[in-house]
Amino acid sequence: MTIEEAIKQNKPFRNEHRRAIVNLIFTASFVRDKIKKTLKPFGITMQQYNVLRILKGADKPITTSVIRDRLLDKMSDTSRMVERLFQKSLVIREACPSDKRLVDVSLSEKGEALLESVNLINRDLDKILSEISEEDAVALNH
Repeated sequence: MTIEEAIKQNKPFRNEHRRAIVNLIFTASFVRDKIKKTLKPFGITMQQYNVLRILKGADKPITTSVIRDRLLDKMSDTSRMVERLFQKSLVIREACPSDKRLVDVSLSEKGEALLESVNLINRDLDKILSEISEEDAVALNH
C-alpha cells in the first residue's frame, strides 16, 4: 500500500521530500499504536518503558537529568514518569551521594522482572515492521 492509498489522498505530493515527511509521520503513528497495544497488558506507557530500558542499559543509578537526555520523547516530564514508576515499585530512588539536590534512579527487582516479561514479547515488537526486508530496514536505518 502506498502512503497515498493509506491516507486516501487523490492529489500528488508537491515533491518526494514532502511525501517522505508524511510517510514518516504516518509510519511513526502506526508503530506507536502497535507498541502501545503491546505494552498495555503490562500497565506501562511507551515513555515509561523507555525509562526502564534506559535504566537497564545504564548498569548503575543515574539522575533524572541523565534519563531526560537519553529519552526518545524529549517532551516527556521525566520527574513525573519516575514518580509513577516509583509508585509502581519499578524503580528505586536515592539521594545522589555527590550532590544531595539530585536523585539517583535505578531499576528495582520488580522493574527488572517487568522488562524480562516484556522481552518475552519482543517477537511481537519485531513483527511490527516485518513486512519490510532486512535490507530495507538497514537502508531505513542509514
